[in-house]
Amino acid sequence: MEPIAATAVPSPSVEPISREPLHPVTRPVMTMRWDRLSYLHWSVAPELVQAQLPVGLTADLHGGRAWVGLIPFVMGGIRAAGRVPLPQGTFPETNVRTYVVGPDGGRGIYFHSLDITHLAPTAVARGGYRLPYCWSRMHVSRRGEQMGYLARRRWPAPAGATSRVIVRVGARVPDPRISPLDDFLSARWALYAATPSGGLLRARVSHEPWPLREAELSVCQDAFTTAAGYDVADRPPDHVRYGGDVTVNVGPPQRVA
Repeated sequence: MEPIAATAVPSPSVEPISREPLHPVTRPVMTMRWDRLSYLHWSVAPELVQAQLPVGLTADLHGGRAWVGLIPFVMGGIRAAGRVPLPQGTFPETNVRTYVVGPDGGRGIYFHSLDITHLAPTAVARGGYRLPYCWSRMHVSRRGEQMGYLARRRWPAPAGATSRVIVRVGARVPDPRISPLDDFLSARWALYAATPSGGLLRARVSHEPWPLREAELSVCQDAFTTAAGYDVADRPPDHVRYGGDVTVNVGPPQRVA
């Protein structure tokens, strides 16, 4: 599939947006499923995001605005090197993220927090990928076309912060109706994280294109975005979609700065 022209290009060397991974992960260190995923996004001033990013990352913009996402889903079937099932390998997750350009010109995701239900994977992900995983009580439910996500943080602070989201899932979005903003938010093939010494790590991911569906937000009572430093929970999201399910290959963390 041909790359899709991006609507905002921070520099001439930035890679294009593409619905297919530009650098497929052929030798994954992990494989997994991302299932029952919903996208909630707010448009925010670029300087709000930039102030929270580590040195070397630049806020990626669409329409002159930065974007903050609240993404609840179920992570499942985690396998090391694509073969060995990991214990406690299926659990809910809710992450708060934004979208960035790395010093290598790659577009990717920067996570402010990732809440999951198991303490052991939290420690592993914090140590290996330098990701800000948090330990929470969580529940994901489905009743017909209604998806419900509930989380209450246990560790680290702010303990007791909660997130409750209910989304009604609609029809599949046909390819001709997938918008440039849909692509900007969902076609992301790398994550970036800072090291304690001030360096930057990048890990590539690859999967089939998201089977995006229309979605209507019924409930959003969220303190995770507030805990991440974004005062957006008092207004409705600017963009809501249901992502569905994909199988994901994750590459090793590599230092890029």
